[in-house]
Amino acid sequence: MKKMVISWTVVMLLSMGAVQNTFAHMEDEGINQVELTEEQKQEISGLVNDIMEKKKELINKYVEFGVISEEKGERIISKFDQHYNKLEENGFVPNWDKHKEKYKHKKCEKQNN
Repeated sequence: MKKMVISWTVVMLLSMGAVQNTFAHMEDEGINQVELTEEQKQEISGLVNDIMEKKKELINKYVEFGVISEEKGERIISKFDQHYNKLEENGFVPNWDKHKEKYKHKKCEKQNN
């Protein structure tokens, strides 16, 4: 039983190291360094517009049925519009690196403990 517990602990520690190395490798790759062509931007813009319209329709139904208030619905729709504008500014390439700093700080905190 003791060997099994020790083996399990070693496996867990090794797998945690592998996961950290994977994330570190992803950070180094520069995932967001892509430039889309105008055709690709138009295609993604159309898809995003369709999705945003459906989301807005859903929020409006929630408002209509009284699930959320009209003010909250307007705030949510405003956030959708802000998200679309941000995507448009970035050439429709999502900025997945925005949380990278938060994870780096958590990683440092864990290493210091």
